[in-house]
Amino acid sequence: MESCVLETKEFVPELNPIELERCRRQMMLPDFTLEHQKKLKASTAFIAGIGGLGGTAAIYLAAAGIGKMVFAHYGNLTISNMNRQILMKHDWIGKSRVMQGKKTIEEINPDVEVDIYDERTSEDNIDKLLSGVQIAISARPNFHERRILNNACVRHGIPMIEAAMNGMEGYLFNIIPGITPCLNCLYPEDNPEWEELGFPVLGAVSGMLGCIMSIEAIKILTGYKEPMLNKLLYFDTGRMEFKEFMAYKREDCDICSHLSFSEPQILRGLYDYTC
Repeated sequence: MESCVLETKEFVPELNPIELERCRRQMMLPDFTLEHQKKLKASTAFIAGIGGLGGTAAIYLAAAGIGKMVFAHYGNLTISNMNRQILMKHDWIGKSRVMQGKKTIEEINPDVEVDIYDERTSEDNIDKLLSGVQIAISARPNFHERRILNNACVRHGIPMIEAAMNGMEGYLFNIIPGITPCLNCLYPEDNPEWEELGFPVLGAVSGMLGCIMSIEAIKILTGYKEPMLNKLLYFDTGRMEFKEFMAYKREDCDICSHLSFSEPQILRGLYDYTC
């Protein structure tokens, strides 16, 4: 497989002294340069759902120094959310989750800009939510919102990290329009037995998966190391087993089959993927 790199298209901002000190330890990573960090600061991520997966991903993107995040999550915090949603605080129960999410991120890293929408992801708002975004984190617990996000990311050429968990198990794969299969390629049909709030959750499992989502997002946004392409990562923490499966695009996919997979797809935003 040929390597893919991200090339800057627009001005990348400088880091202030506090930001430089905050990211000093991650810049000790082999080959992780100041330019990688500047690219991360210049990036915006859309987080569709700030629960156990999306909230954890948001925390580590903020800690790593991303420039901006957009949160979309409908509803108020409940006690049953507290076993996994680490952006939240007990004294915020009964109030808007996105408001508390923004407060927590600002406490972790006040240099990160956060826009919030107390809304579900829908056909009516998806283009607004993705405006100016370089990557999307798919973390909603239902097929309907995930498909809306997938379809819009393919339409706009925006990378999307798709991940989900159930009990002790989970999966993750990256969607790069024109390079990898999309969600519809791998899961063309919904599970009719799935209930949005009807599956078991061990908070540490969703948190682990959220951490992996943030790692993949950082690699895609900065061009550091190699993101997982055309593969699906599956794990079962009950047995502590991790497996990779090849992911293939469907020639008859209603969503992405019109894209030319022989040519690299230009991503809208700061960077191009070139292979």
